[in-house]
Amino acid sequence: MNSLPRRQQGMALVITLIMLLLMTLMVSSSFTLSTTNLEGVGSQQWRSEALAAADTAIEQVIGSSFTTAPAAQSISVDMNQNGSADYVVQVSQPVCVRARVASVAPPSSMGLQGMSNNTWNTIWEIVAAVQDPVSGASVRVRSGVRVLLSESVKNAICP
Repeated sequence: MNSLPRRQQGMALVITLIMLLLMTLMVSSSFTLSTTNLEGVGSQQWRSEALAAADTAIEQVIGSSFTTAPAAQSISVDMNQNGSADYVVQVSQPVCVRARVASVAPPSSMGLQGMSNNTWNTIWEIVAAVQDPVSGASVRVRSGVRVLLSESVKNAICP
């Protein structure tokens, strides 16, 4: 029987231990990397859903008669249609930013005081904010909308 020289005895054990250590490092780094990627995907999903919830709330405000009495409000949004609110969106009071004459009616033969047939293009700013109480992350969406108003309504709510 051939025996290994004395200096080579145990070398297979040392090489095996080094390979085992390298494999352990690779497995632990891939686990850490996959966990980090999963957290990033979850955060991106929350952001996308929160943006959609804010857009839904803004559309709901625009669909209402918000120009008659602009006010701040909280709107619950059910994104997955399961009957419970997934997000609560804080919509600040709509603000009339600008008003310009859209059309001027020709002078009437009847001279009624305080009457005007002018219509106004008004630009409104609506801001919606969503905050996640668990992670503390927040999304803020600012949207503008143009609304055609009569002169009397414009004078009442839009400087």
